[in-house]
Amino acid sequence: MAESGVTKKVLAYALKNLMETRPLNKITVGDICEACDMNRKSFYYHFQDKYDLVNWIFYTEFFDEFQVERTSSADALVRLCEFFEKNREFYRNALKQQGQNSFYEYLGEVITPVISSRLSPFFSRDPYREFYTDLLMHTYRDAIVRWVMEGCKIPPKTFARLLYNAANVMSKLKPSNE
Repeated sequence: MAESGVTKKVLAYALKNLMETRPLNKITVGDICEACDMNRKSFYYHFQDKYDLVNWIFYTEFFDEFQVERTSSADALVRLCEFFEKNREFYRNALKQQGQNSFYEYLGEVITPVISSRLSPFFSRDPYREFYTDLLMHTYRDAIVRWVMEGCKIPPKTFARLLYNAANVMSKLKPSNE
């Protein structure tokens, strides 16, 4: 593994350990660097801020393990929910922090293309396609966040099916002509 990858993994490990005992908003870049005996310059060489590191952790742990492009949107949603259930404490902590560069925002960016591709056959010529995609992204993201924050009480496959069914209902709605 290249030295850059090792450094990123060390920083990720340090942040994950810190997040076991402290909320993300109480952890500084200095804390992360101190936990792995690294200097701030090394941190900022690899990441913009701690939120960028959280997003990298998600990307490497979820996407490197699972190629979303090679599966259906329904299966991708199941895998995403299973991943969040398995790592719920880390992501509960990460999702408490919202705003610019947060994991909450990043999650919206991640699920938007999946939703867009799902709606594409139904709204490809609709001038308001972006509106529908954005609406469903917010619905999915907020439902997933609430599910994770409440401890993933509904089994992942069931929860994913409920979300997927909601998208199916929406895709079958015919927009009225103005």
